[in-house]
Parts: sequence; C-alpha cells; structure tokens
Amino acid sequence: MHAPNLNRLASESVIFERTYVTHPVCTPSRSSLMTGTWPHINACTRNSVPLDRRFRVFPELMEDRDYRAAYIGKWHLGEEGPIGRGFEEWVSTDDHGDYTNFLASRGIAPDKQNGRFSELVISNLPLELSRPKFLEKHACEFIEKHRRDPFILVVGFVEPHSPYNGPLNGEHPLDQIELDPTATLPESIDIPLRYRLMREWQQAEAILDRQRLPTQLFFGVTPEEYRSIKQRYLGLVTLVDQSIGAILACLERFGLTDNTIIVHTSDHGDSLGAHHLFGKETMFEEATRVPLLIRFPGQTRVKTIQQPISHIDFVPTLLDLLGQQNHPQCAGKSLLPLINEKTALHNVFLEWAPNRTKIKKGSKLARRRMVKRAVEESTRTIVTADGWKLCLRDKDLNELYSLKDDPLETRNLYANRQYTSVISRLTGAIHRWQESTNDKLKI
Repeated sequence: MHAPNLNRLASESVIFERTYVTHPVCTPSRSSLMTGTWPHINACTRNSVPLDRRFRVFPELMEDRDYRAAYIGKWHLGEEGPIGRGFEEWVSTDDHGDYTNFLASRGIAPDKQNGRFSELVISNLPLELSRPKFLEKHACEFIEKHRRDPFILVVGFVEPHSPYNGPLNGEHPLDQIELDPTATLPESIDIPLRYRLMREWQQAEAILDRQRLPTQLFFGVTPEEYRSIKQRYLGLVTLVDQSIGAILACLERFGLTDNTIIVHTSDHGDSLGAHHLFGKETMFEEATRVPLLIRFPGQTRVKTIQQPISHIDFVPTLLDLLGQQNHPQCAGKSLLPLINEKTALHNVFLEWAPNRTKIKKGSKLARRRMVKRAVEESTRTIVTADGWKLCLRDKDLNELYSLKDDPLETRNLYANRQYTSVISRLTGAIHRWQESTNDKLKI
C-alpha cells in the first residue's frame, strides 16, 4: 500500500496494533471518540443520530480553555455541527456545507434536485477538487493562522469509503492486490443470520450494479471484483495519505512538529470482501479494528503496543497528554500508563445496536419472523488479552473465536462443549462490564 506519509508518521509514533472501536459504524463510534462515553449511554446507537448536548465533546472536557479549537471535515453527530461545543471553527463536508459551496464556486453542477452532490459525483472529481485536498487546504490555513497559539485541530477525512472510486484508482497495480484469505474460502453459514442477510443483499446489489454502473463501486461477488474494489480503496488511502503529508509538512514549515501531539485513528474498518462482506456493521476484525498512532513531541522512534485497547480510552488519553484531569463523564482511562508499561492487561468490550440493516426482498435464508428478529439483534462482545473473542446476542447466533489459533475467524467455537468454561468466564466478564456501565441489554 502506498502511504509514505503515514508510514513515516508510524515510524516515529506509538502504534497500538490492536485498537477496537466501541461500535462498528460511523455515528456511534464517533460519539465515543468525541465524548469518551459508550453509545448505549449517549444514545447514539445508530447512524445519523444527533449527539445530545448534555454530553460534552473533547475540548469542552478540558479545564484549560486557552486552546483554539477547530473541527475540519466529517462530523456525523448532528446537523448543528460542533460549533459552540468547544470548537470555534468548523469546515463542513456534509452534503449541504462548505465543501458543497466550494464545488459550486468552481462551477461544478449539483446532480441532486435539492442542490447537493451525490457521493458518486464527488468520487469522480479530479484530485484538485477532492475532499482530502479541500480539507488539507483548510487545515493548513488554520495552522498558519494559529501557529503562535495553543490549538486543537481535528481533521475528519471521509475517505476511504464507498463508493470505492477516486482520482488515484490506478495507483496500485491490480496484479499486486492481495485479497483477505476468507474472500476466497467457501461462504460460512456458522455466522449470525444478520451477517448472511447482509451478504445476500450486497451480492444482489452487486449483480444489479453490473448493469447500472460502469464498474463495481460498492459491492462485489467474484474475486476479480473484490480485487478491483480493493485496488480503488487503496487508491483512496493514498489520496488521504497525500493530504496528511501536506498537513504534517505545514506543521514542519512553521516549526511546530516538535511541540505538537499528532494522533491518527479511524471510526471503523472495512471488510473489503473478507468473509464475502463489504463495509462495517459486523464484529469481525476487519470492521472493528482500526489504526491508532500517537506521536509525542520530539519522538523519533517507534514503539508498538500489542495488547488490545479500546476507543473508550481515547478521550481520557488525549486529556492526559494535555496535562488535564480525566473528566467524570468519561468511561475509560488514559493509555499513558500502558505506554509507559505501568499497567496490567485488560479486556476490551464492544457493542452493536440495530442500525437499519438492508436485506433482499423475499430472502430465502430464513422465515420472515427469524429475518425480522435477526435484523433487530444487539450484540455485546469481549476481546481478551489472551486472544479470545466472544460475541453474545439477544436475537441471533453467538460466536466464540480463538484469535491466536484462528486470526481469520473462520471457526466459530461457541457450540463446541470443549470451550464451555471459556464461554462461562467471558460471559461473566461481559455481564460485569454491563453492570458497571449501566447497560440494560439482556443477553
């Protein structure tokens, strides 16, 4: 993968190799990244739910109010945006915001009747009009303007995201694209019905897309289609990497690199054909694990943390890095003791709530009642430091994987009596976590 700027940043950062989101879809995950609270507490349990103002976001949690704070890019926590919530500037990429106005000013005609641009049109724009370039420009302007002030700058890239299409589609040779091994294995049926319903709908859409689109931009069916989609996804990664490089160069140009903390992460992963699925919305590693890099001022060497950690600790870590006390609102703890090797191993927890799963009309995978039940399922998951992952559900199939022996999650061990004691131990840990976080779900 061509990402020289992120690779350079990683070579000078603390790398958390096994970072998990709290909830593998945009809004819920972002709610935790901004507030340090669980989605089941802040009520952002599905996409496009506005974050209640009772929950403070990161800059509001700081006692030191001298920082100039800007949010540039994707917010996805309500149309009101972050202004007045600790951020004094917001450059929006929402479909009715600053980026839309920028495109209109460049003579690009909206393709929607409401005067907005579809994601398909945006994905076909040239490099100089792309979202990452737009965000890069505004980020550098903010840095230059506030180079003498303490500042907090959040740059929220939309890409890489479907539609998998952009100005760097051919950046990676197709014959060098490696698929996840599970993309070429037979389709497993020993997984939750909801996942199988997702797969069925995605494959049906992919077949329709062969007629209505010039190429597969969302889903695929064959390994060749998987490979083509991944090629374009990696092109989007390179697109973002170029803009990250420009922002880092801006810090360097103004002499700020050695007194700036730089953090890089994501709100979810993407299956990209693994388990014959695309997107997020599952508890598989491809959807729930994300990068997390922290570069300390003056850091020149890499340090790798192998144990699993959670995004619930993201805000407390930022507060600690800035010399601030952890806020009572936050459910997690700072990761600095872990970085400094002064803390014990701990478990990671994840959650899932119903999120409008799309299904194929007239699905034959199960009776209508079972289909409806599966679509409405909720999940609570534990990932342990010794390599176990248990997913408990209220209305669908449970899963147990040994990530040490089966990192690709191809063998669901939940029904194997040999692992009864493991299941009992991990179930108890999930229930204790639920009690400690006021989680009322019955599983």
